[in-house]
Amino acid sequence: MPKTTRFDAADYLDSEERQVAYITAALESGDADFVRDALGLVAKARGMSEVAKNAGLNRESLYKALGTTGNPEFATVMRIVRALGLTLSARPAARRRTTKRRRAA
Repeated sequence: MPKTTRFDAADYLDSEERQVAYITAALESGDADFVRDALGLVAKARGMSEVAKNAGLNRESLYKALGTTGNPEFATVMRIVRALGLTLSARPAARRRTTKRRRAA
């Protein structure tokens, strides 16, 4: 049987640019679970203990908040974002194209 290694996406988030791009993609998706998972992977890539310390959380709380069943409060998300050295910003969403109705004469 061939030897395999466990895939860990955090191993590929090895630069700040990749980390920011991944979190941006998660935010743009509008999927809260994807955002939580992206923050967790980036925190893991940077070191959970260090991120927890910078966020003012203990490591276990950080794991729990960003785990698959986690549902962190927005204040916790903001603490984690700041601990990662990031900020959130807003911009207009792409408009959906609507069809114009023609008036009947």
